[in-house]
Amino acid sequence: MSNPLLQSWATPFELPPFGEIEAEHFRPAFDKALEEGMSEVNAIAQNADEPTFANTIEALEMAGDLLNRVASTFYNLTGAHTNSELQEIEREMAPRLADYSSRIMLNAQLFRRIDTLHEKRESLGLDAEQLRVLERTHSNFVRAGANLKGADRERMAEILKQLATLGTRFSQNVLADEKEYELVLETEEELAGLPDFLVDAAANAAHERGHEGKHLITLSRSLIEPFLQFSSRRDLREKAFKAWIARGENGGETDNRAIIRETLELREERAKLLGFETFAHFKLDNQMAKTPEAVRELLTNVWSPAKKRASEEAAQLQKLANSQGENFDIAAWDWRYYSEQVRKSEHDLDEAELKPYLQLDKMIEAAFATAGKLFGLKFEELSGMPKYHPDLRIFEVTNEAGKHVAIFIGDYFARASKRSGAWMSNFRAQQKLKADIRPVIVNVMNFARGAKDQATLLTFDDARTLFHEFGHALHGMLSDVTYPSVSGTSVARDFVELPSQLFEHWLGEQEIISEYAVHYKTGKPMPQSLIDKLRAAETFNQGFATVEYVASALVDLELHTMPADKIEDIVATETDILDHLDMPKQITMRHRTPHFAHVFSGDGYSSGYYSYMWSEVMDADAFEAFRETGNSFDKQTASRLLENIYSAGGSRDPAELYEAFRGKMPTIDALLQGRGLGAA
Repeated sequence: MSNPLLQSWATPFELPPFGEIEAEHFRPAFDKALEEGMSEVNAIAQNADEPTFANTIEALEMAGDLLNRVASTFYNLTGAHTNSELQEIEREMAPRLADYSSRIMLNAQLFRRIDTLHEKRESLGLDAEQLRVLERTHSNFVRAGANLKGADRERMAEILKQLATLGTRFSQNVLADEKEYELVLETEEELAGLPDFLVDAAANAAHERGHEGKHLITLSRSLIEPFLQFSSRRDLREKAFKAWIARGENGGETDNRAIIRETLELREERAKLLGFETFAHFKLDNQMAKTPEAVRELLTNVWSPAKKRASEEAAQLQKLANSQGENFDIAAWDWRYYSEQVRKSEHDLDEAELKPYLQLDKMIEAAFATAGKLFGLKFEELSGMPKYHPDLRIFEVTNEAGKHVAIFIGDYFARASKRSGAWMSNFRAQQKLKADIRPVIVNVMNFARGAKDQATLLTFDDARTLFHEFGHALHGMLSDVTYPSVSGTSVARDFVELPSQLFEHWLGEQEIISEYAVHYKTGKPMPQSLIDKLRAAETFNQGFATVEYVASALVDLELHTMPADKIEDIVATETDILDHLDMPKQITMRHRTPHFAHVFSGDGYSSGYYSYMWSEVMDADAFEAFRETGNSFDKQTASRLLENIYSAGGSRDPAELYEAFRGKMPTIDALLQGRGLGAA
């Protein structure tokens, strides 16, 4: 069989030849790639020559090229455009890839070479990036169990295989629940309160899922959140909200509760094998925060003022509902509906008035223009490129000198074959070890598509999400390091959100919003009066927003610090934690545990959901560096930002990188003030 995954790609910019790739190609491609990669690693381990940085660390950095290419293609597809065949292969590959990784990390011969180099690292004449790569490689091997002996080594390998399998099942279960749910609206009464843009988007969603002439609300955040915001049908709000928060706990094959319990038990066992008190202690040991205690202190310092503000907001919503003759207590499915009314009353700001000025295409242009003003980048859309779905938009990115920087792929619309949320990934990471390899970066969103021949309109939160993910994309595209293992977003988890959250700030800047926020029908710019209202309402509802986020982060932390054998019922444990926090009854976690993909689809954000807030402390302070110059696009500040943050990847310690940019580490005050929660 001719397998395109195993051939050289003669496509433009060596993009994957998606039109030629079938699901049946992946199994043999993985077989070949795993065999080839292991052969390369064994050759390094068995090298009779004395270990050197070149024949051991650099050789490891270059090993597994074919596997990287096959896996990046495969996992981008399973996230953004999957099907039952790919999901079956994904389930098969999870334990195989975990086993492959363990065979490398637990290879005693290989680790002896790395350990020898690490012991004499100061005398090897390494530059700063090389030293960082050596130290991170050594740390990764130790954290994977390289120092374990006998049965403990074997048990570690088995744990990692089981965790990989559980994470895959978890994410597929959430996707199945999201794909299954449909709230079909068939009458005018069921559309009560919905603005035109949402009616159009719901009609388009119904068309895409075969409900011609009707309207459909799915569990895509871009549909369900505005539905909860505007629908005057409380019964339908309750129905949709309960389905939204019940993902992963509906019984049957897609129920994630047992998976979570087993995951927590295995993570705890893994941590104890490595000598750590809890999984959170293990996970945070190589992050900026270092300890669960430091994370808890940050979150607690924010929790108290946020809960106080949320209580005030809840009382205001209750008063409004009562004034309208309602005699029920405000519930979680009521918050967004009455909050929207309060925002309109207090700030004269109506989402339905705002949204016509936030066209998806113009917001993409706005993100590109911001990158141009800061870093001199230009984006040219390409036609005739290979695509895994017709919706993709593909751009060549060049610098001021016209030199190729990256390929950027935008995949913006929700569909049943795509997992929920928004993320950045790559098909190819930047490096200069073998050659000057430029990256191929993708942003994946889940926006509700506008009706046929109509512009797709975003909420301001949607637009902020677009800027956020594009900040991650810039971190990947602007990477300028030698070694693949420290390229782009390969940084500490509580540092990786800094470039993305920082980039969000430019969305609200006058130069950007006045030029790119234009009405989709008239083309007229957003009136200054509306921009002023938007700015005045920046801290509106921040009690709610902060509580739903911090609650999720605290539950994540507590689940990974408490003894796993004390958790009999994961939902009951979640409830107990929230009760202990005195969680406002009108607010739920932003991500409830049974569908908390950040934490349980893999261990990327496990014990690490706090990292958005840790990074927010830095991003609030970092943007202040621009404000202090009086110019939010100040060239000198942008140059320091590029050198020390966006292009540096993981080539240096994150605190060192931040201090090189800002001159000091930040305090929590800028975060609290930015959220309108006072000072610490």
